[in-house]
Amino acid sequence: MGTMQRLASRAFTLVEILIVVVILGILAAIVVPQFLNATDESRRAAFVSELQVFVGAAEVYAAREGSWVPDGSSGSCPNEFRDYIDDDDFESGTPLGGVWDFEQDDSGVTSALGVHFNNADEAKDDAYMTLVDELFDDGDLGTGIFQKLENNRYYAIIEK
Repeated sequence: MGTMQRLASRAFTLVEILIVVVILGILAAIVVPQFLNATDESRRAAFVSELQVFVGAAEVYAAREGSWVPDGSSGSCPNEFRDYIDDDDFESGTPLGGVWDFEQDDSGVTSALGVHFNNADEAKDDAYMTLVDELFDDGDLGTGIFQKLENNRYYAIIEK
């Protein structure tokens, strides 16, 4: 009997194990949403960074070539622009989903570059894209450099 009492005093009771499981569950409920939010923030920051690089390259293209990057198919890097950027980065899509797209003399702008969400499942809503605009511009999708030009299309206006 003495051996059983010593084993019982060294083992965890069911109540102690349940308390630990509950505490771990509470911690997970706190940490997981913060982790997911941080991942979303990093995607937005990566999108803005890539957009700035591509817009800068488009401005260099315009200065050297004397014209804006031509409009092409959404997600496809225009051939004339391939010497200015890594076309694989352009054609692999944006960090937010969707594809990169140039617009020329369309949607009320002379030249613009942005994201086109072809698929409704991957499309981001205006509230989400306003957070992107806050990183890039003025936080208003109707004014400034970064604007919503059409449904599921958000662009940095290079030349109005």
